Amino acid sequence: MGARIWKIGDKSVDLSKSGMIMGVLNVTPDSFSDGGEFFATDAAIAGGIKMALEGADIIDVGGESTRPGAEPVSVKEELQRVVPVIEKLRAKINISISIDTSKSEVATAALDAGAQIVNNVTAGRGDEKMLSLAARRKAAIVLMHMQGEPLTMQKNPHYEDVVTEVAVFFRQQYGRALECGVDPMTIAFDPGIGFGKTLEHNLTLLKNLERLRVHDRPLVVGVSRKSFLGKLMNSSEMSAREAPTIALTGILRARGADILRVHDVKANVAALRAAEAVLP
Repeated sequence: MGARIWKIGDKSVDLSKSGMIMGVLNVTPDSFSDGGEFFATDAAIAGGIKMALEGADIIDVGGESTRPGAEPVSVKEELQRVVPVIEKLRAKINISISIDTSKSEVATAALDAGAQIVNNVTAGRGDEKMLSLAARRKAAIVLMHMQGEPLTMQKNPHYEDVVTEVAVFFRQQYGRALECGVDPMTIAFDPGIGFGKTLEHNLTLLKNLERLRVHDRPLVVGVSRKSFLGKLMNSSEMSAREAPTIALTGILRARGADILRVHDVKANVAALRAAEAVLP
């Protein structure tokens, strides 16, 4: 594989040599995976520092739950949740910070506070200012595929050919981003596992990651603790999703994932490095 460069701030990361772990830091009371564990600002800061010490390459800070059926929160509330956390983390850790948001006002404040990446679940469609913001601020940006919106996305999602449709969407949004002045080297894509997809859609996408590759841009993949893993394990216990998450980290790296978005950083860093040690 040739170099696959992702520009993050003043750094250029070659993802062909080593994948990245993105630690999930939900500053929310209602996220599906952690039950508000990091909702308090001090707890969120401590959680982010712990992830950095455990080997995370990126801390992904989010102030609005995007779980199926989630209600949106106001710009004011989201800002109050994420900005103090990003400011404090920026002063204490030297790894990259991303802001998981669909609102350009929140992304702007997060970049001002020290974030370098915008993780955008609506891929620039939900807020027309998002792509021009990324261009103007030279921020790295993750563009995710989602059918519908969080409140309704899991109500009978349908595709004729899920892999082709997601790949076409990526090409379209890549073109839109470039039209807005976004540096192509700052773009990464996320197939949005669990966002408007059935179990079969999720598995088909994961089996065909390289078919989703657009202009050799990095792929961010998040399967950590998601409900489809519970279905595979025939278990409703959140703890039953940890082992398959760790197993998939290594497998998905081999299949083309560049950045793995996870909750349990330590275990998944170990899985990623072990997998890379035996990959050709």
